[in-house]
Amino acid sequence: MRSLLRFVRISRVLVRYRLDNLILSTPLLKSFKPLIYLTPWHYFPSSKLSRGERIRRALEELGPIFIKFGQTLSTRKDLLPDDIGDELAKLQDKCPPFPASESKEIIEKALGASVSELFSSFDDAPLASASIAQVHSAVSLDGEEIIIKVVRPNIKKKIKRDIRLLYAFAALAEKHPDGKRLCPIEAVAEFEGIIYNELNMMAEAANASLLGKNFAASELLYVPKVHWDYCRANILVTERIYGTPISDIATLKKNSVDLKVLAENGVVIFFTQVFEHNFFHADMHPGNIFVGEGEQYIGVDFGIMGTLSDDDQYYLAQNFLAFFNQDYKRVAQVHLESGWVPEGTNILEFENAVRSVCEPIFQKPLSEISFGLVLLSLFKEARRFNISIQPQLLLLDKTLLNIEGLGRTLYPDLDLWATAKPFLEKLVKEKYSVKNSLKQISEQLPELMAELPQLPMLAIKALKQLEKGAEGQKIAKQQTDIIVKQLKENATKQSAVIIAATLIILAGIFTTQSLWLYAGISALVAGVFWLKSR
Repeated sequence: MRSLLRFVRISRVLVRYRLDNLILSTPLLKSFKPLIYLTPWHYFPSSKLSRGERIRRALEELGPIFIKFGQTLSTRKDLLPDDIGDELAKLQDKCPPFPASESKEIIEKALGASVSELFSSFDDAPLASASIAQVHSAVSLDGEEIIIKVVRPNIKKKIKRDIRLLYAFAALAEKHPDGKRLCPIEAVAEFEGIIYNELNMMAEAANASLLGKNFAASELLYVPKVHWDYCRANILVTERIYGTPISDIATLKKNSVDLKVLAENGVVIFFTQVFEHNFFHADMHPGNIFVGEGEQYIGVDFGIMGTLSDDDQYYLAQNFLAFFNQDYKRVAQVHLESGWVPEGTNILEFENAVRSVCEPIFQKPLSEISFGLVLLSLFKEARRFNISIQPQLLLLDKTLLNIEGLGRTLYPDLDLWATAKPFLEKLVKEKYSVKNSLKQISEQLPELMAELPQLPMLAIKALKQLEKGAEGQKIAKQQTDIIVKQLKENATKQSAVIIAATLIILAGIFTTQSLWLYAGISALVAGVFWLKSR
């Protein structure tokens, strides 16, 4: 019932901003567009707001999940009309703030003291107000500039309501012919886990700490230091950083930042996180990235992080390299080996399908190739082969699209392929080299040594089990032989009885015809078969 009420509210918001007309103009629903003329509001004066402003305001009013959706779309300005892309970009750091008094109340309740006792100063005006939390600047008692991230009050209840509605939509989507292939319920479950984890500021603090350690020796990415003493489940406190928002291209140019290097560094940072650290920032929209000195990235907002299994890492690296080398046969083979394509799929047919999608795209200049368009084209082709889109890869797909969109905004001629290819080749060579294999064995050596004393006893037990199994098999074979022998004997006796009965009947017939000799022979032979059946 609550989901139905929420659906009604969503519909009301769409109508208020006159987005029903826009939605019914899409290819999927355009056949229903004439229904708009039956609605009374169609004949009322429409708002003077642009379509981009109407979409942004509707998403803001619908809440955090829809704002997150808008944030993801905002990074794809190369695929969106300019007016919509520019408005969605405002969702990243201009969400409506909540009162500072509520922030202070949350902080004081969590830390058990007043704000004036905890900090030497606290700025009521928020630095940023995002969909999940709000950020205030402050100064610690020892004089260090810090930022305090406070989770929005009652946000969990609102998210729970929208998640319930998403599950309802997913259940309906599964009934569509293509629904099961897209795993909508699994995708919602994955998103649910992500967004609830994003509400936990202690988890975000741990994410920031680990990411900072991973790049401690690198000049590519800087992560703010965490102040653990102030952190709670609904509060995150880190050092305050200064930098230029990566979306402020005019200021970056004024500061003589090399945008080409900056765009390429973003690609290198992404592939380093995914294939070297196996721990990547999965919410890299422009609102979460600043630029420091020397084209160094400064990251914030570590609520959404992703990891992949070793198998997924390996197959993704092989897939990327095969794409970069335009080796479509290898792409098909890797998809089959990874289990992304059902067994029994004709590999030649799948290879030709991949080639038909990718070959026309690779004929364009590299600066015009969009990996997002490649993925969209492959997803359309996937329907013929029942390819399942794995939920655990959705984060990676989204992050890659974010990086590509961001890189092309900074440097329109960014050659994503040329930047990533040598890096991936190096990673694959190092990660799966003999040296790295020996390193992994050496890391596991203490555990192996701990298990070593138990190996003789385990081997003896295993041999005993094999011996018991062999004895069991021998007994079973003997029993089977006895049964088969008994069945053969029974079959022979039954045949003898049938023959004896037939001969006795025949002897009776000979007797009625006074053929005594034949009757006697038949009776004698019948007796022999009768004795054999006993």
